[in-house]
Amino acid sequence: MSSHEISEAEDKLPEGRGAGSAVRPTEDPFADPGLPPHEHRKQDIDERAAKRSERTVALLFTVSMLATIAFIAAYVALPVDKYIYVFPIGHISALNFALGLTLGIALFAIGAGAVHWARTLMSDVEIADERHPIEASPEVKSKVLEDFAAGAKESGFGRRKLARNTLFGALALVPLSGIVLLRDLGPMPGTKLRHTKWAKGKRLMNYNTMQPLRPEDIAVGSLTFAMPEGMSEEQHDFQTEIAKAALMLVRLQPENIKDKRELDWSHEGIVAFSKICTHVGCPINLYEQQTHHVLCPCHQSTFDLSDGGRVIFGPAGHALPQLRIRANDQGYLEAMGDFSEPVGPAYWERG
Repeated sequence: MSSHEISEAEDKLPEGRGAGSAVRPTEDPFADPGLPPHEHRKQDIDERAAKRSERTVALLFTVSMLATIAFIAAYVALPVDKYIYVFPIGHISALNFALGLTLGIALFAIGAGAVHWARTLMSDVEIADERHPIEASPEVKSKVLEDFAAGAKESGFGRRKLARNTLFGALALVPLSGIVLLRDLGPMPGTKLRHTKWAKGKRLMNYNTMQPLRPEDIAVGSLTFAMPEGMSEEQHDFQTEIAKAALMLVRLQPENIKDKRELDWSHEGIVAFSKICTHVGCPINLYEQQTHHVLCPCHQSTFDLSDGGRVIFGPAGHALPQLRIRANDQGYLEAMGDFSEPVGPAYWERG
């Protein structure tokens, strides 16, 4: 290519790209592009649209107020034992359904009203604010340290050891006041977790018929549930007490009982164990007649009623407590005391 042709080709190149020319630096690719032009909403330029949005917000807040009033009315008016059918959920408590529905509407309406207010009526103009350094300047740091040192010196905190140590003591003891106030949360449990309604001489009552049990009422291989004499479902603390005193009875052949103490505490092969699982307190009600095992339906803890109620499978931590029983002069089964140990799950008092 001749020099004349090269010259013509260079003339056709973009400016700054000719031979011998240096590449010009382009603009900063990381420069702040700024904010896009602000676009007004309909409510910003039309007062009627703004009024409509305001009425919508007011309507949502009004719905919330009405739902709250309905919540209070439902709590007062609806009975606890009333059930209704709601498709597709099924039969549920009318009170729980009403409380959940009204409270949900009340909270949702407040949130929806606040969001609609912010999106349509509050200012949406973008504002940029440059960040300032968080760290203080060296002059400010120096001044603060000097003031702190001067204050410490003037207070005599380092020299007045008696005042300083008693201050530490006062600050350490003050929180104890709050700990003492924790007593108002309720009475101390005492030893009530260790005791049930079972006592010496109390007859074993059939949980279903509420009649006292005789040895002949319990067949070999059957599972019978009992509770202490004197308890009634009408008592205000019945649920609390039956949760500790619930009892299950199984009649075994005496020669099949492996544990000596279990045999001594039984009557004619009838053994009585707590019905409350020692894992998390579920009621046990599944019995395997051939193996003499009972199974907790919650987490499948399995206990051997022919071997002291010990755990043979599952997460339960210890054996089922046994109740010592006998037949009294009238031929009824009765307890000879309380359970051998606290019933239900392990707790800190046990150890």
